[in-house]
Amino acid sequence: MASIWLGLQGTIRDYPGFNPTMDAEAIHKAIKGLGTNEKALIDILTERTNAQRQLIAKEYQEAYDKTLKDDLKGDLSGYFEHLLVALVTPPAVFDAKQLKKSMKGTGTDESTLIEILVTRTSSQLKEISQAYYTVYKKSLGDDISSETSGDFRKALLTLADGRRDESLKVDEYLAKKDAQILYDAGENKWGTDEDKFTEILCFRSFPQLRQTFVEYRKICEKDIEDSIKGELSGHFADVLLAIVHCAWNMPAYLAERLHGALKGAGTDEFTLNRIVVSRSEIDLMDIRAEFKKNYGYSLYSAIQSDTSGDYEIALLKICGGDD
Repeated sequence: MASIWLGLQGTIRDYPGFNPTMDAEAIHKAIKGLGTNEKALIDILTERTNAQRQLIAKEYQEAYDKTLKDDLKGDLSGYFEHLLVALVTPPAVFDAKQLKKSMKGTGTDESTLIEILVTRTSSQLKEISQAYYTVYKKSLGDDISSETSGDFRKALLTLADGRRDESLKVDEYLAKKDAQILYDAGENKWGTDEDKFTEILCFRSFPQLRQTFVEYRKICEKDIEDSIKGELSGHFADVLLAIVHCAWNMPAYLAERLHGALKGAGTDEFTLNRIVVSRSEIDLMDIRAEFKKNYGYSLYSAIQSDTSGDYEIALLKICGGDD
């Protein structure tokens, strides 16, 4: 089942000669001694895949009758603690918690909601919805409904349902038809038919959308992004633009999110941790390449100049190298 969380361009691979019992013991020793051996924790947790970390957590609980997550929380603090706890959390649960966090309290963190719901596959979204219900006893859809409104809400709910087509086949005829529908729903009409944008952009596969955008440009003589910016506004426009961006190049979209989290005054550790951890076994190598290509310096060096201490060391190990 874990395979839906794996890609070919991750920085973390299965650790050879893996022994969960030995790792659980080493972690226990690192936490329980006088003072914490942070280096031991980093070495083990950043060099095992999530599936392996789950086995360590299981061994840990059986041996010491405490959860690994609780012991890490009790022993560490700050962003370093958040990062290591993220590493030992199953991916669907981690995403569910990130979604909950972005909707909690006053104000909603729309950009996080958009990022997670647009970049996860349909099968991942189904697992996230299940995990969300298991952890919070509320459906993800209900929480999204009460925190958002209008066309933005509709689009998020459609995405959260995990019904995007995942096939790699491209239907040229459908692309032409969809492009015409989008043109008629926006540029070619007084007012905009938002539902048509939601339907096409939230249900079609990314390869299919790429072909649709090519056809759209032929009909409209402008890019779909420019039409969305001209015809729509607010968070609804934001979510559609994120879909377009991801259809063209998802690693570039995530590199841009990381760049935003690392530049300027103060670091957005919430976003930094989420992307680095959640993509570490999927496409972090590709994200690193796009980061370097688009910003002229490496993700590694950006993390170095923006973070410090054990937190920095752990992030750099997950990042996996300088470009």
